[in-house]
Amino acid sequence: MSSPRAFESLGGETVFHGRIFDVRAERFRHADGEEVTREIVRHAGAVAMLAFDEHDVWLVRQPRESVGEADLLEIPAGRLDRHGEEPLAAAKRELAEEIGRRAELWEPIVTYYTGAGFTDERVHLFAATGLSEEHADSGEQERIEVVRWPLRDLDGALAECQDAKTLIALYWLARRLNG
Repeated sequence: MSSPRAFESLGGETVFHGRIFDVRAERFRHADGEEVTREIVRHAGAVAMLAFDEHDVWLVRQPRESVGEADLLEIPAGRLDRHGEEPLAAAKRELAEEIGRRAELWEPIVTYYTGAGFTDERVHLFAATGLSEEHADSGEQERIEVVRWPLRDLDGALAECQDAKTLIALYWLARRLNG
């Protein structure tokens, strides 16, 4: 439930423009008259796919230089980087690009902010089932290792995982599988 807007935007300026995100210094006036400046990472958003069948969940390992990890375990995901593309369409495209699969059934799990204290990035998380082969080329040089993780060892995946979207997805799956 959202509350009435307790502040108004006074504008701002872009202090960094990048390929994946922008950083803006923006000013706001709160209801009590106080004005504040916030540095905000503006991001178009992302999709993440929890792809699984009756035996395995499909994960990826990839280097994440920003956190110093050479092979972070994650669910497949990607940016909303095509103008006007809806999250579900992006999820379908990214699933084919990242793990070479398509899904017959798609179920929205949750849409959430990754870090509301500094960014407007939202991730749209989907469950993808009824998997079959479908390859697509992202046109990017990605260092992705596809990992089929046995559902019977979901606890092992949870223990190894440090990525928020993947933890959300795997805990959702564990809850679903265990009733």
